[in-house]
Amino acid sequence: MAKKDYYKILGIKRDASEKEIKQAYRKLARKYHPDVNPGDNSSEAKFKEVNEAYQVLSDAEKRKKYDRFGDQWEHADQYNQAGHQGPFGPGNVHFEYGDFSQYGGSGFESIFGDLFGDLGSSGKRSKTRTRPRRAQEYQAEITLEEAFNGTTRMLDVEGRRLEAKIPPGVTNGSKVRLSQPSGDIYLVISIRPHNNFERKGDDLYVDVPVQLTDAVLGGEIEVPTLSGKKLALKIPPETQNGRSFRLGKQGMPKLKNKEDRGDLFAKVHVILPKNLTPEERALFEKLKSMRG
Repeated sequence: MAKKDYYKILGIKRDASEKEIKQAYRKLARKYHPDVNPGDNSSEAKFKEVNEAYQVLSDAEKRKKYDRFGDQWEHADQYNQAGHQGPFGPGNVHFEYGDFSQYGGSGFESIFGDLFGDLGSSGKRSKTRTRPRRAQEYQAEITLEEAFNGTTRMLDVEGRRLEAKIPPGVTNGSKVRLSQPSGDIYLVISIRPHNNFERKGDDLYVDVPVQLTDAVLGGEIEVPTLSGKKLALKIPPETQNGRSFRLGKQGMPKLKNKEDRGDLFAKVHVILPKNLTPEERALFEKLKSMRG
């Protein structure tokens, strides 16, 4: 069985903080992004691997399960349930990057069958084992704009074309379920880092360039939004570099209620003038002398 060490993939320690996980992901996502490495299959594969690792380690509950069960973290609840009935005794099922070949068969499926065989009326396991419907997962990378507006993806599943509707407000690790007779299909979402906007929960953050004169004297500036529209924002005189202004309900749609939205925070980035004329330079020198 192939073993995936998500910590090693992101190049972090097992006790890494949420901030360290996020920093490592951003660095690797930019390095291996398909747009940066067009036509490079190895980089594309690495990019998907990095996304997969981040989706698990950035979620506290998933990370807890992964730390205990390794590759099989998605089956943690089933393992724990089996621990109260299976041969290991209550609460003793624990696998971390485990090799199940010792149980014969195809490894994981073999031990899975041993743990979850049917129980007859006598309480003993019958020879007939019922296997649950097999769920399939597919990865889907979308842009932040697509996460904002909602989008669709087409899947080729066993010769059939299926359309998956991705709702507005999805986040990294969100799963879109398509119920099928042969088993549920899950589309696992990963969102590309954006060049201008940073997302934190349902809120968005953007740097806005402001001319020095507007920062000093006050004025009106334009703030971009993911919808494509620009909003007018009045800033007061003597606005300091780095100050943020909140634009209510201009952030991401909330997944459970797309009519409700997070906020947009515009951070002032003061632009210093270049190529001063002699007259402009003289005015700055006069201001400097007046300010002592």
